[in-house]
Order: sequence, then structure tokens, then C-alpha cells
Amino acid sequence: MFVDQVTIFVKGGDGGNGCVSFRREKYVPRGGPDGGDGGDGGSVVIRASRHIDTLSDVASRKRYAAPNGRGGSGDKKHGARGEDCIIEVPIGAIIRDHDGGYVLRDLRRDGESVRIVRGGKGGKGNRRFATPTNRTPRFAEDGQEGESRWLDLELKLIADVGLVGLPNAGKSTLLAKMSAARPKIAAYPFTTVRPQLGIVEVGEYRRFVMADIPGLIEGAHKGVGLGDEFLKHIERTRILLHVVDIAPMSGPTPIEAYRIIRNELKLFSAKLFSKREVVVANKMDMADGAENLKAFERELGQPVVSISALQGKGIQRLIGAIMHTLAEEDAHAEQASTDEVAPVPKEI
Repeated sequence: MFVDQVTIFVKGGDGGNGCVSFRREKYVPRGGPDGGDGGDGGSVVIRASRHIDTLSDVASRKRYAAPNGRGGSGDKKHGARGEDCIIEVPIGAIIRDHDGGYVLRDLRRDGESVRIVRGGKGGKGNRRFATPTNRTPRFAEDGQEGESRWLDLELKLIADVGLVGLPNAGKSTLLAKMSAARPKIAAYPFTTVRPQLGIVEVGEYRRFVMADIPGLIEGAHKGVGLGDEFLKHIERTRILLHVVDIAPMSGPTPIEAYRIIRNELKLFSAKLFSKREVVVANKMDMADGAENLKAFERELGQPVVSISALQGKGIQRLIGAIMHTLAEEDAHAEQASTDEVAPVPKEI
């Protein structure tokens, strides 16, 4: 099961108590206090891992607590520190405070981590309180309680290219043809019920990551069909690959199908709607493909990339169009960053 949202409770370990102890050795009268400090409690750390692609493992538990620190003992012995509790999540996980709703951290790189709650400090032993006027303190400090909070974890996949289109447009077939991904493919709607990632190799040193999002239908932004839960996954893609069935057996025409998806993107997010896109006319191997393509380009007012994902025709031309659009997007992002006005430095 693909899980992309979960609420959990995390708690740092409590600090160990300090020890009340006095040195007792033969021939050493009035040995004095020698109670050791308690160990610090462990912290809870959330770390992104490329080996995980869903929050299902995290969702199997609702409470995560780090071990407590051990108490101090005599002979100035310090209590052991509690080990950190490490929670591994997929890359692209967003951590929010459940009560406040604000983002604590957005984990976008493999191995990136955040100490989300700290363990309590260990209490001081009685030797720490010895003074010239109080040489035999008979008290020690208790360990502090570890921090705790409720968290909302949300997963947004990170990819270069997001595949969008109506169900059965051929997105899964295209992803399987272009990469090593093996999504489920069948002749009925919604064969893709969870996002699929594939890496497309371009030459020896270049590649891009493509995400196949479950087919959208009219009203998806309101939760119709598989709902809007998957639209958020393409918000982080750099460009969109809009796949259109150019020879549908039934249902909307190619231009109607294109407009349905564009409208859903617009209603869901203006940022998503404004992303650069490559329009792909798929299923050119069908009898009406060539004729429908001319009408589609005329109504759309721009050329599209025509392919047959099933037969593998036009794939290299499509990869070239994707690489060109990604390069344009990079150039645009770089120009936007240089156009930003530098902040006025504060007077010292």
C-alpha cells in the first residue's frame, strides 16, 4: 500500500537522575560526595533515505520514543546516555508540527536528517553541589524530561518530469519503455494506483527521473476518482509530460482530453498549471492516429511530439524534446535567480 500521509507522536528520552553517594574506603575518613551525573536521554532523529519510497513503515507505529538516560552511580560514575531513535522516511518527506501546522523541515536529499525532539539533560550528582560551606550535600538533581510533540509527515515525490493524462492514455507503457520501471499495465482505467518513478538514461553521463502519476479525471481537484491526493506529487517536478490518447476508442476527443487535464491542474494549483510541458500524442499506431494528430495540432495551435509507446516509435525524439525543455527550465531558473534584488545590508 502506498502511504503518503501519517501522524505520529515522538518523544525524547528522559535524562537519568543524579546519584547521592559518599566515598567509603578504608583509611579514608570523610571521603566526601562522589555521586555521578545521570546520562542524557536520547533524541528522535528523522532521516531521508533513497531506499524507502513510502511512509507505510512509519505508519505501522504511532509512537516513537528514544531511550531514557541511565542514572548516575557512586565513585563519580556517569550514567549511560540514551541512544537516538532514528526514523527513516523517503526523500521528499515534509515534516509539520501537528498542532501549529507549520513546516519544521523539508527533507530533499538522501541522508539529510533533523533532530526533531531532544532528549532531557541528565541530573547532576551530589558531588556537583559540594561547597566549602556544604561539604556533604545529601541531594542530587533529577533528570529533565525529554521533549515531545505530534508530527504530520507528508510525502511529495521529487522528479524531473511528471507524467499526466487521462486514464489509459498510455503513461505507464511509456514509463516502462523509457526506463527500467515496471508499472502495472492493463486495458482498464486506474491501473496505476500509486506514483511510479523511473530513471531515464540519456547517453553515458546524463539522466532524468520521471514520475507516473495515477490517471486524472474531471473533478480530480475535488477528490473525484483517485482524487487530488496525487496531484501534489507533481508540484515538485520541473516540467510536465502531458500524454494524450490520439486515437481514443470512446470518451473525449484528444483536444477535450487535453483541456480536461489542463483545467484540473489550474483548479488545483496555479503553480502547477504554469509549469512548462511537453505535449505527447500517443498511440500513433492506431488507424486514426495520423488524421487525428493533424486536427489536434490545429486546435491546440502548436506542434506536439507523436509517438507509439507500445511499439517504441518516436521515443528518442521525445527524449530529445524533454532534455531541451529541461535545459530551458534550468536557464529560466538561473536567470530568475540573477534578477533578484540583493538585500540592503544593515548598518553596523
